[in-house]
Amino acid sequence: MSVLPPLAEPAADLTALEIERYSRHILIPEIGTLGQRRLKNAKVLVIGAGGLGSPVLLYLAAAGVGTLGIVDDDEVDLSNLQRQVIHGVTDVGRTKLKSARDAVAELNPLVTVRLHDTRLDSHNALALFADYDLIVDGTDNFATRYLVNDAAALLGKPCVWGSIFRFDGQVSVFWEKHGPTYRDLYPEPPAAGSIPSCSEGGVFGMLCAAVGSMMVTEAVKLITGVGRTLLGRVLLFDALASSWREITVCKDPAGLPITKLVDYELFCGVVPEPVPGVENSITVHQLATMLGERAAGRGDFDLIDVREPGEHAIVSIPGSRLIPQGRILSQDVIPELRQDRDIVLHCKAGARSADVLANLRRRGYTRIRHVQGGVLAWVKEIEPSKPVY
Repeated sequence: MSVLPPLAEPAADLTALEIERYSRHILIPEIGTLGQRRLKNAKVLVIGAGGLGSPVLLYLAAAGVGTLGIVDDDEVDLSNLQRQVIHGVTDVGRTKLKSARDAVAELNPLVTVRLHDTRLDSHNALALFADYDLIVDGTDNFATRYLVNDAAALLGKPCVWGSIFRFDGQVSVFWEKHGPTYRDLYPEPPAAGSIPSCSEGGVFGMLCAAVGSMMVTEAVKLITGVGRTLLGRVLLFDALASSWREITVCKDPAGLPITKLVDYELFCGVVPEPVPGVENSITVHQLATMLGERAAGRGDFDLIDVREPGEHAIVSIPGSRLIPQGRILSQDVIPELRQDRDIVLHCKAGARSADVLANLRRRGYTRIRHVQGGVLAWVKEIEPSKPVY
């Protein structure tokens, strides 16, 4: 790849306080005062204040990036603290935006933080991205990754991307003006439900630091115009083996140009959670009644948990049987699932069970429903003493 131009023009000057704070950067010939002034003038938008967003925001702030935007609409919960190190125990129940803002301010009060309390979608992405030099994508779902990629491409902006799952991490840079994009790496999304999210499959907490710090490394290089970036390359990290390897990704000459934003949930085949009252779903209170009637011998049905074994081991609904989603979607014959019996499916929150339900409907199952809200709703409303994850 040819040398890329620096993203940010240099700020007018550094104060004596800034020179002292950033002196270890300024001493590096490739960064120097000029590079630090570029960092001071840079505006970076970070998508997500979670596992990857945590180290990304902290290290960007420490590096002296002048303006940090954060997009998130979630709250801190206890299970986040295993890996989302920007948050603490006292932040549980707060919005991740406010928690991240306070952590950045404590680390570097010279940084301006802009909070975008919204869920990123096709209607707001272009407007949100327009005022930033660089987009950093630390999201954990394919629909948002394609959206971020396409919006950045339409605006001619680079995107630093990272992904984590269990012990594996990936990092790259996408910039449609100068090289490949996420669509060149993944032309088509995987089948809906075929790859569990971190909340479904787990993630090695320390992996966030390894991948997140590499994402910040790329961001700083892009801002200052130094070094060789990961544009056209993908780094793959195996934390179990403590090994990095690299693959090359090129622009697909047959790839269609990105001309507009689309419905990314539809593009990725995401099945929306049915709303209350729809025939295919039941509430956890209805399920509790059905289980009581089954125990009393006044009714019968199969309650199927479509989560992964590790999830089932943490918490389960009494009387459920585990048949993971992947096994059902593989189209194998499932002897435990008989078409002549009533079946109720559940997962963690409802999305996977809705996906399995749709799949089984297409395969001729008619006596089948799923539980709105899944295990999370069950614990909240029926058995609050049980853990959540």
